[in-house]
Amino acid sequence: MSSATEPLRALLLESIHSDAVASLEKNGYAVELLDRALDEDELIARIPGVHLLGIRSKTTITDAVLAAAPDLLAVGAFCIGTNQIDLSAAAQRGVAVFNAPFSNTRSVVELVVAEIIALTRRLTEKNSALHAGVWDKSAEGAHEVRGRRLGIVGYGNIGSQLSVLAENLGMSVFFYDTADKLALGNARRCASMEELLSVSDVVTLHVDGRPGNSGLFGEAEFNRMRPGSLFLNLSRGFVVDHGALRRHIESGHLAGAAIDVFPQEPKGRGDEFVSELRGLPNVIITPHIGGSTEEAQQDIGQFVSGKMQDFVATGNTALSVNLPAVSLPAPVTGHRLTHLHRNTPGVLATINGILAEHDVNIEGQLLGTRGEIGYVITDIGTQYTTDVLEQLRALPNTVRLRLLS
Repeated sequence: MSSATEPLRALLLESIHSDAVASLEKNGYAVELLDRALDEDELIARIPGVHLLGIRSKTTITDAVLAAAPDLLAVGAFCIGTNQIDLSAAAQRGVAVFNAPFSNTRSVVELVVAEIIALTRRLTEKNSALHAGVWDKSAEGAHEVRGRRLGIVGYGNIGSQLSVLAENLGMSVFFYDTADKLALGNARRCASMEELLSVSDVVTLHVDGRPGNSGLFGEAEFNRMRPGSLFLNLSRGFVVDHGALRRHIESGHLAGAAIDVFPQEPKGRGDEFVSELRGLPNVIITPHIGGSTEEAQQDIGQFVSGKMQDFVATGNTALSVNLPAVSLPAPVTGHRLTHLHRNTPGVLATINGILAEHDVNIEGQLLGTRGEIGYVITDIGTQYTTDVLEQLRALPNTVRLRLLS
């Protein structure tokens, strides 16, 4: 930890919104901001002495990175997904991870709706032709979205909100999800992916980044789609076989596609983008901007930076994605101990026994567990000795002990 005269350090990567920087600096953090991702070696070189790390989707946090960061207290994923972070390794080192599961939902949904309309009206081809000086006012191949059937794969926060907006546009909505989800409005649940593909004019993917979704959509799934249908992916790049998608576009089996995420993406602005999908007609490719609106990025910047700072100041872990959710109102007087430990029977009794032996009064306490990890916040009186802290740190199950004044 920094001394009383040295500010805590925050490293923010991938052009995180200025509101996050302003919030951290206002509360005394020294902030370093980079506009690109760092690979593992670069991050290992930069992270010693860093207390808060902010990333988006292109930076990978491995156990090796965490091992190089003994001062690191929290990682903020300024996005929805956290599959780029070794969550278990972070928990085992006492590092809390926070994300923004809802902040950019509306931005992604609006882009999906815009792309469905653009593809259905073949606006990409009309736009390209007119820029080339070719006037083509034909209605051939252009349709309304009203009355068309939308198939949503993944009915989480984004998929369900898209379902509502699509119905308001007059579309019939079908969805498939491996988990039981309540249908909104008149949406109809499909029993299988195959059923959804057989009935949908437009298929859009909104699945999470778990490893099991790798290669989810390939040659077999494209073959099952209806001739002349449209395909969209704004979820994760590795879930789709782009070679298969190109073949089905070129053969005319699919009428168009919109892709916002790719298996390999450039690290920063201006780097060359390489993809099998470049140059295809009626294919919209965008540089992973589903959640990149000023409104969404501002909300994410405020939300995630606030969660990290609250954890540092109070120890509260509400909405952490890797630690037990424990929140206790800030004490009026005294001190706060936060003790992260391996979840085995008797740890709380041992902690309280040590406090009792040293006549330390417990004024408030809350314990939570999550798998192999336990986390307890204890508010104590103003009187304690360094022996108390030393004994708590020396417990065989202790992962991390912090004293908050």
